[in-house]
Amino acid sequence: MELSSTASRTSWLAAALVAVFLAVNFAESRVQSPTLDEPWHVAAGLSYFVTHEIYRANPQHPPLLKELSALSLMAAGIRWPHNKQADYLVHGDDPARVFESEWPIGNALIRDDGPDRVMFWARLPLILIAASLAALLYVWGRQILGPLAAVGAIFVYVLDPTILAHSHLVTTDVGLAAFTVLSMFALWNYMSDPSWRRLVFCGLALGGALTAKFSGVFLLPVVGLLLLAGLRWRPNPNSGSGPAFLKPRVSSAPLPDWEAAAAGARSIKRGTAAVEPRRKDLCPCGSGKKYKNCHALQESIQERHLGRNVLLVCGVFTAICLVAFLVIETTYFFPGDLLMYVKCARTVNADHRSDYVAYLAGQLSPRFMSYFAIAYLLKEPIASIILAGIGLVALLKSHSIPVAAKLFLLVPPAALFVPVTLLADDIGIRYIMPVLPFVYLLAGLGLATLVNAARKVRWAPYAAAVLCGWLVLAAVGVYPDHLSYFNEAACLLDKPGEIGLDGGTRCGPAWLDDSNVEWGGGLKQLRLWLGRHAAGRTPTLATFTSFPPEAYGIHYQRLEGYELAVEPTPGLYVVSAHLVARIPAFPRASDWLRRIQPIAIVGHSLYVYDIPPTASPGLLN
Repeated sequence: MELSSTASRTSWLAAALVAVFLAVNFAESRVQSPTLDEPWHVAAGLSYFVTHEIYRANPQHPPLLKELSALSLMAAGIRWPHNKQADYLVHGDDPARVFESEWPIGNALIRDDGPDRVMFWARLPLILIAASLAALLYVWGRQILGPLAAVGAIFVYVLDPTILAHSHLVTTDVGLAAFTVLSMFALWNYMSDPSWRRLVFCGLALGGALTAKFSGVFLLPVVGLLLLAGLRWRPNPNSGSGPAFLKPRVSSAPLPDWEAAAAGARSIKRGTAAVEPRRKDLCPCGSGKKYKNCHALQESIQERHLGRNVLLVCGVFTAICLVAFLVIETTYFFPGDLLMYVKCARTVNADHRSDYVAYLAGQLSPRFMSYFAIAYLLKEPIASIILAGIGLVALLKSHSIPVAAKLFLLVPPAALFVPVTLLADDIGIRYIMPVLPFVYLLAGLGLATLVNAARKVRWAPYAAAVLCGWLVLAAVGVYPDHLSYFNEAACLLDKPGEIGLDGGTRCGPAWLDDSNVEWGGGLKQLRLWLGRHAAGRTPTLATFTSFPPEAYGIHYQRLEGYELAVEPTPGLYVVSAHLVARIPAFPRASDWLRRIQPIAIVGHSLYVYDIPPTASPGLLN
């Protein structure tokens, strides 16, 4: 009765947290202007329903999430535009020219149909997917860790600034995270109680991950490894019924003494040494039988069944992949080329400059192997990191959590984090977004561990309360600019005085650039600031966005990023945090962006400088 009551209370709490998450997402989405990549994805998604060709527009990303966004737009009455650029994208034969037209088409579509209206409907499916991920974390968390840890996981998730920043954007990162967790949830339930229906569900979920983002392919070996591990550690080996093909087992023969005698069945003592028993020796398990008729026979049965079950696992894995392939073909509108998915995957990063250098802690380099680890340690709330650490220790030490659950919580994030570290461009924590839900589950376990330790450790519940309050502060203190969030550690070493209610966000550009600090979503906030504090003045803008500021009525002069490398002339400057971070790191570039105190930081991401007419290079120093 007590367990049922706890589950009921946590279910209601989880539902309330999802509702809050939805409310915050919708509110923040209304504040944020289109980010750098969103016009691109919006245009591509709508084009697919006109051309029925995925390879023509934005092939570097699979189509599923863009198609969902486009369906929402079409349901709201927003259609593919008819103009010279849009017609060329549909019928043109020059791939380079088609690629160059995607952003202008998206920008024009958003501007002409109303930015607020277009972005609301375009973002709606992504917000719902993010909320579904929150609910899924609770449902799956209850299965593998219990209701208290599950509600702890969803609590950490809905308050995480990284999730709140990206969950309402028309991009692929949170969508991939959602389908990654859905794939693991489906596989867990299939292995717990196999059936044909659950097998198909596994394939559909995996297909969703593969068509959300190309890095979903790293789930293929994860699924195979977990299926093989299921031969030894199944979540629930005694449940369910169905065809033997669906139920790989270690052995169908009863082996009652196998586990009990495992430590001694393979060796007997002769003199002072332990050696392998001979077939005619008495079996050391104590059955009174000769070894050849006891455990030697059972070992032979074990080996024979293992080989058969490995083949069955291969069959199950193949069946899951075939269903996933059907999902791919459907989202790609059944192209004549069966390798279209592979063809599109080869275009990944086709638009990235080969000579682009990453930025980390004031340094520039083609790649930093520690980039994503440092991004996690700086961009995630410290309270979340502490809870995840407690949860990891509790998971590894626990004797009550099944080995299968430990594998499902640890193998997928490791298998996703390593290739991203080795292969992905160092431009944003968003690339490890599929890893984070597993970290939240560990954090939920950490929170549950503290709560359950109240009887033995008096300070444990107080520590849990402090960490929960810290998480709330991290989410509220930087609202509605969660994308720019950095935790207190970003300022702790050099500028502890800059730590505020928004954590160490002010020090973020000293560590990271790109979508870690700014992604072009602050134009609406900039318009309001200029109207209140700089009416009648024309600012010089150096922003990190593809969407035209004039769509929001901002009159400005444009400044290219490289022009910030020299001392400024008098005037009002608005500079993206991305450029504030990056430009001073180049050799022989001026450091005025760091040296001069901005008069305001709009939306935690747009630095405003007012250079007076009397200023000179000497005075600026």
